[in-house]
Amino acid sequence: MQEFSAIPRLRDFIFQELIFVESPDQFGNDDDLLEAGMDSMGIMRLIMFIEDEFGVTLPDTEIEPDNIGSFNALDNWIKKHKN
Repeated sequence: MQEFSAIPRLRDFIFQELIFVESPDQFGNDDDLLEAGMDSMGIMRLIMFIEDEFGVTLPDTEIEPDNIGSFNALDNWIKKHKN
């Protein structure tokens, strides 16, 4: 059974709705989303998208760079609350 990964849907949403990068395919899963231009409004839109898309509740107290700083961090945060 293939392990769940939120990354493909996260990449689509973030690059279509929240930040512009010249070459999304060259943006790595560990690259810094905050440095790439994700702001606080974008973070709130992202959290709402994740909660709707993946059926999880992400606690406000856990909104920190360790959880939202990269695609891999977001994926791990979603998995933590999906179980």
